[in-house]
Amino acid sequence: MKILAIDDQKLVLIPLELKLKELGYEVFTETDAIKGIELFDSLQPDLVIVDINMPTISGLDVVKHIKKSEKPDTPIMILSGNTEDDMITQGFELGVNDYMKKPLSLTEVCLRTKKLIGVPEIEATQTKYNDTIIQERCVGVVIPCYNEEKRLFSKEFTDYIGKYSGYHLCFVNDGSTDNTLEVLNNLRKGREDFITVYDCEKNGGKAEAVRQGMLYMSKQEDLDFIGFLDADLSTDLADFDDLVKTIENSNYKIVSGSRISRMGANITKESARKIISMTINYIIRKILKMDFKDTQCGAKIFHKDVIDISFGEKFVTQWIFDVEIFRRITLHFGLEKAKQILCEQPLKRWIHADGSKLSMKDSVKIVGQLAQIAWHYRS
Repeated sequence: MKILAIDDQKLVLIPLELKLKELGYEVFTETDAIKGIELFDSLQPDLVIVDINMPTISGLDVVKHIKKSEKPDTPIMILSGNTEDDMITQGFELGVNDYMKKPLSLTEVCLRTKKLIGVPEIEATQTKYNDTIIQERCVGVVIPCYNEEKRLFSKEFTDYIGKYSGYHLCFVNDGSTDNTLEVLNNLRKGREDFITVYDCEKNGGKAEAVRQGMLYMSKQEDLDFIGFLDADLSTDLADFDDLVKTIENSNYKIVSGSRISRMGANITKESARKIISMTINYIIRKILKMDFKDTQCGAKIFHKDVIDISFGEKFVTQWIFDVEIFRRITLHFGLEKAKQILCEQPLKRWIHADGSKLSMKDSVKIVGQLAQIAWHYRS
């Protein structure tokens, strides 16, 4: 039994293809809808799974082509994040057999596939991607790493991308002197479509590592949003996904995590670090002319169209490049517009990780770096 799956996001197609192949189906995939139509004509598949919103032509155009082809009764399953009633109605009026809304379980897709075209005579026994959720959007996450050999939570990262499709992790090795690069390469083995290791031979600091990673990931066409996250997972991936949900359902261009202590949240900081943070944050608010509670949280998500504005040029400072990002956005869009497209979202969890590279002495130096920013980005 042959299945053709058409979706412009490769990160969605990979787990879908592998799981269906495990069940014994012969699976073909295509990220270009026009090429997908050509593939349908040549393959004459037993089932077509197609997304609605694609850059070249709509999935509904694919459906129309099938209905006018030599095999108009081919079962069609729509797999889309478009949940508008008119679109769903239009799909069924055109003759689709099923319409599933992203995000949804990969297991559900397989069950509905079996119901539509039956089960292959020989089923595979592997069980990979059993609990995977197919997401509506695809997200790149940059994770800067410097001597993280003993602090890298490899299993947490791999478990997450195994369960949630649509995530591509880019670990940036910032000239580590321990075995971090070896750890990262081992982490990537077998997951090359979901994990990239970007190696910087020399240590350039967190700011430059993040900048290089963000610019690299911005060139990947199938990603909707790109963000960065600390390797120690002081902010966990579930909280990061909440930031993604906010940006995909709003007009914000940047959503930044905020480590605000409040009821219902697990936020822990060293007391001395907390006092210095409050002092530094006061200065930052004066520089930005915005009421930011926490600019320095290491979890942020960006629309691709502001990546070059935010990261195109090297940063002046090593540690507080987040302030430079917000200053660049303000200078580009104007203060009032910047306030409309920037969002600060409280985290549910943030834990100070032992082994942090930023010492208390370094924290004092930040005041001098803030003066640098104020001078460099003066209007």
